[in-house]
Amino acid sequence: MTSVPQPPAPRAPSRSPALSPAPGPSRCGGERRRNASDAGGDLGAAQDTQLKSVDLSCVVKLLEDSDSKDLEKEQLKTLKKVVKHFENGLPLKDLAQIIEILNLCAEKINEQEAFTEPLCELIKLCGLPFQKKKLSDEVNFSMAVSKSIAQLGYLMRVPSSQVRIQICKCVVSFYDMELPRKILSGYQPTSANYKIQMAELGGLAETLVLSLALVENQLTEKLWVLKALQHLSSSGVNCRLMMKAQAASRLCLYLNGVDPSGQLVFRSSEILWNLLENTSKEEVVNQLSSLECVHALKEVFIDLLMHGFRHYDRQLRNDLLVMATLLAENPAAPMIESGFAKLLIVLATFTEVKIPNPLVKGLKLTYSYEDFEMKKLLFNVIGVLSKDPCAVQLLSENDVMPALLYYVKPNQKPGFHDWSAAQYEELQLHAIVILASVAPLLVDKYLSFQANTLLLVFLEWCIGQDPFFGQGNSFHGTGGRGNKLAQMRYSLRVLRSVVSLYDDAVNLNLCDQGAISQLLDILKYAANKSKEKEDAILLEIQADLLFILSALCENDLHRKELFSYTGVDILIPFIQMDPKKLHSGLGHNCLLLSALDCLWSCVIGCYIAEDYFLEKQGIFLLLDLLALKQKNLHNIILGILVEFCDNPKTTSHISIWRGAKDQTAANLLIQLWRQEELELGVKRDPHGRIVDMKRPIASSFQKQQEVIPMPANCPSFAIMEISENIRAKLYSLFCKLGFENLPGLSAKDFVTLAIIRHYIDFKVGEVWSELCAELKEEFRPIASDEEALKVISEVSEDTGRMVAALQAEVLESQHQQEIQEEEKTYAKIRAIHKQREMVNKSWENFLTRTSNYEALKKAKRLQEKSIEASRSKSKTQNGAVHSTDIKGLGTTIGSGRLVTVESTPQLIGGPLAVTDLALRKPSVCEGALKKIRKVKTLDSVKKDSVPVE
Repeated sequence: MTSVPQPPAPRAPSRSPALSPAPGPSRCGGERRRNASDAGGDLGAAQDTQLKSVDLSCVVKLLEDSDSKDLEKEQLKTLKKVVKHFENGLPLKDLAQIIEILNLCAEKINEQEAFTEPLCELIKLCGLPFQKKKLSDEVNFSMAVSKSIAQLGYLMRVPSSQVRIQICKCVVSFYDMELPRKILSGYQPTSANYKIQMAELGGLAETLVLSLALVENQLTEKLWVLKALQHLSSSGVNCRLMMKAQAASRLCLYLNGVDPSGQLVFRSSEILWNLLENTSKEEVVNQLSSLECVHALKEVFIDLLMHGFRHYDRQLRNDLLVMATLLAENPAAPMIESGFAKLLIVLATFTEVKIPNPLVKGLKLTYSYEDFEMKKLLFNVIGVLSKDPCAVQLLSENDVMPALLYYVKPNQKPGFHDWSAAQYEELQLHAIVILASVAPLLVDKYLSFQANTLLLVFLEWCIGQDPFFGQGNSFHGTGGRGNKLAQMRYSLRVLRSVVSLYDDAVNLNLCDQGAISQLLDILKYAANKSKEKEDAILLEIQADLLFILSALCENDLHRKELFSYTGVDILIPFIQMDPKKLHSGLGHNCLLLSALDCLWSCVIGCYIAEDYFLEKQGIFLLLDLLALKQKNLHNIILGILVEFCDNPKTTSHISIWRGAKDQTAANLLIQLWRQEELELGVKRDPHGRIVDMKRPIASSFQKQQEVIPMPANCPSFAIMEISENIRAKLYSLFCKLGFENLPGLSAKDFVTLAIIRHYIDFKVGEVWSELCAELKEEFRPIASDEEALKVISEVSEDTGRMVAALQAEVLESQHQQEIQEEEKTYAKIRAIHKQREMVNKSWENFLTRTSNYEALKKAKRLQEKSIEASRSKSKTQNGAVHSTDIKGLGTTIGSGRLVTVESTPQLIGGPLAVTDLALRKPSVCEGALKKIRKVKTLDSVKKDSVPVE
């Protein structure tokens, strides 16, 4: 190996300590080694020697000394040596001193421009991967590295375009790291994301955003800063740091800056998108909501709209339109004041209404995909602006209604220079969706353009047989592939939005055109479709139809009569819905509630419809639904039943109904009352009796409320509570049914019924209690008023005690009845046991007689004696006496069926006086059978008479 020559003596040994402690190679020797292609190994060894020999602290001291002008050349020479020494990367342990050297160089640039080049070279080294000796170095040096990278951002203060651009290039290199050509011996590069993480930790992004103010008038530098920020904004941490420096508003103001390359708009919009995606959208929008930002956004949008012909220009235009939509959602954004809102509305409608407008003079939209996307975004802007009351006047003046109604017509085959079928369908559905938002705001325009007629004709086409197959590709076209359900769905939404206003002119206009019968036909069509295949869209269509019918028929007897027969027939299957479907998640629950609401609005109040509903056993179906104990159905079903009870035929239907296990309606209603009180936390003892005599029906939440004096026109909590639970409806229903002679009730039910019966008394007591408490809060009543209030309170308490006593009496009666039933049961059990004992004793006597002959004889004597005692003592005159004993019988049990029957003598007139059945067979039957000449055998005699011996 060649020997290393000694370096020449330095000019100022005392001022250049960085290279003096250890010998190093001469510059000529170094050049020869760089030119030698076969000396790679020697070069690596020499570099290791150099790294070990450099004393960065001495370099720092050298740069800090500025006594002599001749020292500048030595400082520059030393910096070049440092750059050469670290050309393959900076070790983590030396990074802090390198940054200190950078700051010293930056201070000298103002007076000595010669330091610009070495400063840029050192910054360039910061773009290379840092070098670590140990795996733990990344963690150990993390704080020092993050502060060092943050210092790079602070160097943007240096008034040098070259330095600033180099800093930005260094930051960009963090995201596109290239490994050095050679790896230092004993070192390895840090991980790829290490610098990115340290930049986040050091807050570099915030510093670069603030540095935009320094390069505002330098386009090249500004573009490089934006490029660096574009890379940094891919991180959520950096985006939050950038937002602290008001990045959104700063960048938006640059959108309309002069830039022939177009990079300024592109990079600024890209950073804004990253901010929207990675931080709070509301915070970004708030920063963009200044008048200056909206003006800048409007100007660049117009420029791209009128002069952007490239594919890239159209995409960028649409991106800015999305940002404008987000701004329109913010009521604080000056979209109307800046004229941006009017421009967007005109753009959305000018192709449909074809009215010349100077805002879009010379504008021609193509049918490219980007223009199609812009059309949808413009429709969306109208939907957003419709939520702002200040924009309603703009919507009315700029022909939004006719533009949207343009799409409410049967689909036609598009022309050659037109939207495709799928695109037209998507625009049509989107326009109808926006119409549902705009129509309630522009009712006069809605009626003047005959929107009801257009919608009804369009709905007629939807259920017609015209050959049309929807594409179903768009968001709004979900479920509409191969059918017209999507068009029907959103058209009904428009009708639902306008009828929900309950505007007499709109509803009358609909009904005059036969809307009720047409809607019933559509409902029948949708119900039949739903039988084939149920899905959420069909269920939504049916629910909307029922709501529209409810709104049209409510409080109008004639319309209810139009609904009556056909409508009730359609409603019945909805009420008969399988309870399992209520939890399917498709919307059956909403459909059932809509059907019940339609029943309440369209049937109740019209006796024709009510009677037909009763004929269809509708009350039974409602009670069956109520018995399911679905909490969300209780209120509406009970309300319907209370209203129905005004029809005198209803109470008999309710009384006749029987549920599972022969449950009666009264028992069901009382169970619902108990369940409601349990959920409200009303205090009751284990038997259901009143516990609190002062507030017998107060809920736990009601008792926790403090006394708040209320104006006379504001209902108190006791009054408000009536509408928040079903107890008032249950009480009203019992008032219709009566409290006496209710079948199927237990003692516990009667205990609860006593509370229900006095519900209104207890509620009046609650109101008086609140009144007394409010009076005491405001002032002290006079003696007479206080006495009256005391008497009223005592009346309420007395009612509670009276009900409690009645409940105790009912329970005591039940207890006594249970005791009596228990005694009867025990008596029955004793009789059964006694009977079993008698049977056992009889069996024992029988066994004794069969096994002991003496006992048998004794029993025989007793039997004969008993038989003799049972005979009548009076003798029958002129009558034959027959013996009842069977000769030769040796048993004491009853005889069998075979007995000997002796005929009465002829003198007495018996029909068998001349026959002896024991000796011969009769040839002819006499007596009652004299007219029959047929000869009977002995077998026939045995069949028709008692067998003989």
